[in-house]
Amino acid sequence: MRPTYLILRSAVVMTALASATTALAADWMQFGYDAAHTGNNPAETTITPANVAQLVTRYGVTLPSEVDSAPVYRSNVSTPAGTKNLLFALSNNGRLMAIDAANGTEVWHATTTGTQPTTALPAIDLGGMYVYSYGIDGFVHKYQIGDGTEITGGGWPQLVTLKHNVEKGASGLTIVNSHGVNWLYSVTDGYIGDGGDYQGHVTTINLDTGAQVVFNTLCSDLSMHFVANGTPGVDGCATPRSGIWGRAGATYDAATDRIYFATGNGQFNANTGGFNWGDSVLALAADGTGAGGGMPRDSYTPTNFQQLDDQDIDLGSISPVILKAPAGSTVANLGMQTGKDAKLRLINLDDMSGGGGPAHVGGELQLIDVPQGGNGMREQPATWVNGAGDGASWLFVASHSGLSGLKLGLTGANVPALSPVWQNANASTSPIVANGIVYSMSGCSGGTCIVASDPLTGDPLWTSENIASPHWQSPILVDGVVYVIDGKGKLWAFGLNLGDEIFANGFDS
Repeated sequence: MRPTYLILRSAVVMTALASATTALAADWMQFGYDAAHTGNNPAETTITPANVAQLVTRYGVTLPSEVDSAPVYRSNVSTPAGTKNLLFALSNNGRLMAIDAANGTEVWHATTTGTQPTTALPAIDLGGMYVYSYGIDGFVHKYQIGDGTEITGGGWPQLVTLKHNVEKGASGLTIVNSHGVNWLYSVTDGYIGDGGDYQGHVTTINLDTGAQVVFNTLCSDLSMHFVANGTPGVDGCATPRSGIWGRAGATYDAATDRIYFATGNGQFNANTGGFNWGDSVLALAADGTGAGGGMPRDSYTPTNFQQLDDQDIDLGSISPVILKAPAGSTVANLGMQTGKDAKLRLINLDDMSGGGGPAHVGGELQLIDVPQGGNGMREQPATWVNGAGDGASWLFVASHSGLSGLKLGLTGANVPALSPVWQNANASTSPIVANGIVYSMSGCSGGTCIVASDPLTGDPLWTSENIASPHWQSPILVDGVVYVIDGKGKLWAFGLNLGDEIFANGFDS
């Protein structure tokens, strides 16, 4: 790997660079771009279907520590070394890294100690001043974005679990502004093997005051952080093994002003008067509160919940997806949930089970198979509205068996329904969408590549050079560059080839 330096040979290139600089897209500050985790950057305009084939490798740099997740991004950050565009990534061993997006070098890092690994993702506050990260010590930490100085006091760092040896943060942090108040959501899961006394829960943190609320998915009548092997009904729960581990964590829907999250494993008995919510989708208010008495605001539980638990077919292997309902739909606010069983379930977010409240069973609007099959189903789908076309909503679903595109329409009774349009057999991780192009980390000739595809047909438009096979990793696209961390801890950047330009301080591969 050899360094290369910026060479500009013409005023034409200077003009092109100036145009690219003045047309920067919005920052990618949490998993899936936004609090709904759509995976869609609607502000991206630099890369188009007409020029995507011109993407080239800007650099491939091995990071100081391996990362099993996606990065987040903030532009124009003031650092001690000057103003930089920064990527932030959390490594398996709890090292939060701020990385110069121009060349892949580490600008600063912060570490915590505790049980490893973590596959969580950091999130950047909406004002762009702080980056928040799950620590393997069981706390969410708050750092100044430019130099990594940790903020302590006022409730920080914030407790997420008292049992970090059996519970962990495995998902993205979510940040939301609801009616002028800023909230952060952190979810927990168990470690591989489903061992120990763990109970998945959501910790809702008021970023303005430091106050927090806890909702437990098992023993939900107790709003607290349970202690290890605690006394049931006092500071513990007799029922273990329900986790929240979808890549996106909690999903926020602005239309309902609620967060939605899905559980995998664990007992479900809420329909018979209990407080256990295994293999369910739950809704809370933006402030993290339920309906009182241990009840969420609403819930959806498949009728075969017992089979899902018995066979370890987690419903919550992804986070809930928000879809824009078609015009004329009988359902105003629409969600989708899939799991290890590779079934796509459309849900009315205003009445998830059709029963008028939580603790009912069944009630989905549609239940269909994932077109290409499952084999994993831990990949967060992406959504996109074809604004330049017919205005229809699309869903892009990835799995170890491939990638598919489904279009949302209406039945004869004006009920929303998904229809498969295309699919391929190239194993893929969580896809993203930007400016009418779908990007995925997918199987390709020679191994794994980043593949750009037509969202309407699935036809490939560009394929990167080979990169290492992924696990939880997935790409982001911002400011005209695709960034991804591969399965061997190497950060890649792919951008447009502007002719005579060779990228400043970058490295070729």
